[in-house]
Amino acid sequence: MKLDPVSLRLFVAVMEENTIAAAAAREHLAASAVSRRLADLEDALQVALFTRSNKGTEPTAAAFALLNLARGVLNDLDGIATQMREYGTGVRGHVRVVANISAITQFLPAELQSFLAQHPQVDVRLQEQISTSIAHSVAENAADVGILNEGNYGERVTLLPYRTDELVLVVPTGHALARRKSVRLADALPYDFVGVHPGSAINNQLTRAASEAGLPLRLRMQVTSYDALCLMVNAGLGVGVLPRGSAALYQGTLAIRTITLNEPWAQRRLALCVRSEESPSSVARLLVEHLRSQPPAPSL
Repeated sequence: MKLDPVSLRLFVAVMEENTIAAAAAREHLAASAVSRRLADLEDALQVALFTRSNKGTEPTAAAFALLNLARGVLNDLDGIATQMREYGTGVRGHVRVVANISAITQFLPAELQSFLAQHPQVDVRLQEQISTSIAHSVAENAADVGILNEGNYGERVTLLPYRTDELVLVVPTGHALARRKSVRLADALPYDFVGVHPGSAINNQLTRAASEAGLPLRLRMQVTSYDALCLMVNAGLGVGVLPRGSAALYQGTLAIRTITLNEPWAQRRLALCVRSEESPSSVARLLVEHLRSQPPAPSL
């Protein structure tokens, strides 16, 4: 049995207006067309909804039972249409984001909070990865939007300017370098280092810079998060390099100090990453526009 929603809507109009003529006028139809729709509905349901006489039509008990059911169905249909329109305008849906730890610790908490406050029906799924993995995830459609360090990741992804950050040296408060306002990396290379993710942009940069300086990088241990790095530095197990904004989160609670790295590579640019061969979905595009429109966080 197939029920026509137009017939259900006209049936509800007749019940609410009490006459076919009034319902027809409300729906801008001829009374004969409304009457035909009601007869078709009765045939489909195989039940009499109205008793007809020369005095007009009277609803049966079945009509009153159908009224609430019909209103529920019509409300559900209206809800479906509304939700689909919301998907089309980008205010409902989901977006998969992959980002490096620098973006996650410095920028994304506040920026995602403001985005979700404006679009509470959007579901943002966030996963941390290193920059090379981020580009691969976006290229392979395992993610919609990536945030990574600027670089050359191939033609399958497009990079958009996002933020800048600064790498600093983190040392225990009692360290020999702790009183210095700025250092070159060569000044820190005689000491043990605590590194982050193998293959991360920071570790790769440290290895490259140490090689250019003709000195070994004494990488004593590697951890997977900035808080773990700061805890190891706090315990005197080495020095580390991480973004200034990330280090600031731990300076108030740990006995560590940050020292400016007097190196050109310490100034970095982060980028948003999307697939080159296709436009982002409406909700992903909405998020990208939001992230690019946010003012930079104040320097710490």
